[in-house]
Amino acid sequence: MLDVSNDVRAEIGDEEADRLLAGDNAPGAYDCTSCRTPGNTEQERTSTVLFVGQETAVLAFAHATCVPSQVVPVSEDQLRGAVRSITGEDTAPSYAPPVPAAAHASAPHFPAPAAPPAYAAPVPSPTAASHTSAPSGHAPSGQAPVPQQAVLGVTSGVVLVGQETCPALVVEPTAPIIRPGSAGHGDEFLQLLGEQGFAPVVDLGRPPAPNPGWSVLLAMGRLHAVLMPAPGGGRPVAWWQAHSPMPLSEGWRSAVGRSQKVLIYAAAAGTIGTQPREDQLRAALDRAAARGALVGASMPLAGT
Repeated sequence: MLDVSNDVRAEIGDEEADRLLAGDNAPGAYDCTSCRTPGNTEQERTSTVLFVGQETAVLAFAHATCVPSQVVPVSEDQLRGAVRSITGEDTAPSYAPPVPAAAHASAPHFPAPAAPPAYAAPVPSPTAASHTSAPSGHAPSGQAPVPQQAVLGVTSGVVLVGQETCPALVVEPTAPIIRPGSAGHGDEFLQLLGEQGFAPVVDLGRPPAPNPGWSVLLAMGRLHAVLMPAPGGGRPVAWWQAHSPMPLSEGWRSAVGRSQKVLIYAAAAGTIGTQPREDQLRAALDRAAARGALVGASMPLAGT
């Protein structure tokens, strides 16, 4: 009961695709690469998902109700992390045999992390933001503050929206963000996101509106990136990329398996802070919304 898309077939070849469809190389039982819950190729429709790096590729499996069969470009580092998980060096095994990558396969550009904290990545310019000023009051006399690169911290949590529990990601930069090329020192993070389709959130009891072209990339049950439309068209590019694939709780994965979408909330630096529990995270989001300091958007999983 396997689905092999034309894109996947083109990458792995007709012979391998036919063997999969005939059941010769099908895994039988597997862990869904999207929601991480068990599946079985003999009992339910299953999608083949090919993760393609610059030099190698990994074939994985997912419930057809979670994601369709597709080719997903990822960085080589992300692919190595997935292989470590598959080969047992992580705690969640999955059937995903390596297959040769086609010669033309390449990963989209991802900004390189600059000494980030866990699961934080530099904000790419010009679409989201660029550099921040150095902390005030510490530049030598007569010298301008030295610019520092802002990074985005991302926190996952399950929030109650109406009567539904929804998977959410909360994005907060480590410092104020200014527009690329601007000489100002204010924080323009929310304004820049507004220009990219995010909308103000005033009531967490209602989900934020969809942001067309944006999506969330999950693989092997972990968060890899938030994708946005490429400026010139074509495949989406990473707006935010995890420094290393970000683990997600079972409750979060279950919620996204039901809804097939993720709620993204964003706030300026210092608005939300570190919240150890989901109820405290929700309270911080409510406070930010009440002050008009929160924007949001809902996004499907990449490829859906």
